[in-house]
Amino acid sequence: MTITQQELEGRLWDAANALRGPVDPADFKTYVFPMLFWKWISDTWVHEHDAAFDEYGDDLDDEIEADFHRFELPKGTLWSEVTEKVTNLGAEIAKAFQRIEMANPRSLAGVFGDASWGNKERLPESALLGLIRAFNKIRLDPSTVSHDLLGAGYEYLLKNFADESGKKAGEFFTPREVVNLLVGILQPQPGESVYDPSCGSGGMLVATINQLRESGKDHRTLRAYGQEINLTTASIARMNLFLHEIEDFDIKRGDTLRAPAFKDTTGALRQFDAVIANPPFSLVDWGADRWTSDPRALCGVPPAKNGDYAFVQHMVSSMKPGSGRVGVVMPHGVLFRGGAEAKIRQGLVEKDLLEAVIGLPPKLFYSTDIPACLLIFRDQKLAGRKEHVLFIDGSARFENGKKQNRMSERDVRILIEAYQAVNKPDGKDGANVRLVPFEEIEQNGFDLNIGRYIKVAAEETADLGTALIEYADARQKRIEAEAFMFQRLAAADIDLSMFGASDE
Repeated sequence: MTITQQELEGRLWDAANALRGPVDPADFKTYVFPMLFWKWISDTWVHEHDAAFDEYGDDLDDEIEADFHRFELPKGTLWSEVTEKVTNLGAEIAKAFQRIEMANPRSLAGVFGDASWGNKERLPESALLGLIRAFNKIRLDPSTVSHDLLGAGYEYLLKNFADESGKKAGEFFTPREVVNLLVGILQPQPGESVYDPSCGSGGMLVATINQLRESGKDHRTLRAYGQEINLTTASIARMNLFLHEIEDFDIKRGDTLRAPAFKDTTGALRQFDAVIANPPFSLVDWGADRWTSDPRALCGVPPAKNGDYAFVQHMVSSMKPGSGRVGVVMPHGVLFRGGAEAKIRQGLVEKDLLEAVIGLPPKLFYSTDIPACLLIFRDQKLAGRKEHVLFIDGSARFENGKKQNRMSERDVRILIEAYQAVNKPDGKDGANVRLVPFEEIEQNGFDLNIGRYIKVAAEETADLGTALIEYADARQKRIEAEAFMFQRLAAADIDLSMFGASDE
């Protein structure tokens, strides 16, 4: 008997609520997702076993049955076999996870993460039993819950866990309207490869698959790759892809900037058709000391205390010649900050790699209230875009929310359509758009602040984030003007102390 999406979501949230109290809501995902995944593969294994027996009856043997199973579950590791044990239940669950991973080394090694299941201080047995009782009310085999339904349930939990986690949610969850906007712009196609160098819970990779599936194209030929530094989050991403019936994927754990995991046979950085990411903003300790001779530093080494352009240049280096395109979420500071970043920004424009800058509304993200932007790069621009950069101001395209604002499907569609208007974007329906020639950008010192090229959105959309951006822009220009003035005064051998030393 099948269940509805609403019923599934309600029961999944009941399972999460079983942990409330002794477990911090920010840690719900650490325990709920492995149990959900285990329940799913266990119920599915039983379903497959029954199908095998129905077909072969008493002639069924282990060799025949193996062909019916996607994953191998050793004897004693099924949900029903383990959860009925009465002593050291957490430790028994951990042993079952380890045995399942060892039995499926190519597909499931490390998939259950590193939660301390036997630590009763972190996970009291009463909470664990409550979690089990809640999952006992849900059958997760294919006859009850389809992959689409299960994938939607997983997304529902991710969103709710993000709401519960507050600013910590930025480490593993990107608002889905931003994901859909990026995927709609990059438009991955059947047979292509898609790569996310900071993949979090895998939402962007799942969205690319879903877009092809929903448009009636063959999503099974799309190859998904991702790297994630956090072990728990990397495990969640793998489970997410499995539950969405995606099999051709490779998620690796590690530090993308210090040790990129995807290399070709020569040791060079592997390249992909579409590269998409929402990396951590303005990362301080990102490994600048290793980049002085790194070929990814196409246009220079980013500042040691800010890794934004390290991620940008890594992604640009990872896009395939000819077909490659990149979509990355960035703070507005990358558009106008000076120093090494200004040099990198200029180089990316002069190499004709930057295709578009898209301003997003404020308060979309869990990790910050200030508005962010999307940078779109393309290895080979269309004729109408060469030696130009497309600027789109989407700052007014949102609906107010209590904690986070959100973009509607219509808002997302309008910005995608504005981007797709190749030669003469007209800015219709509220999307402010301009296709700006390099000459104008050069005249502005390669400053890419959207307000320089498009009239500021309606005053009522102005907020603290916009004010901070404008302040940072003005402050940077003051610092540069002061530096130039003191340089000229020093060259004229004038005593600088009479003017007061700048502390910048």
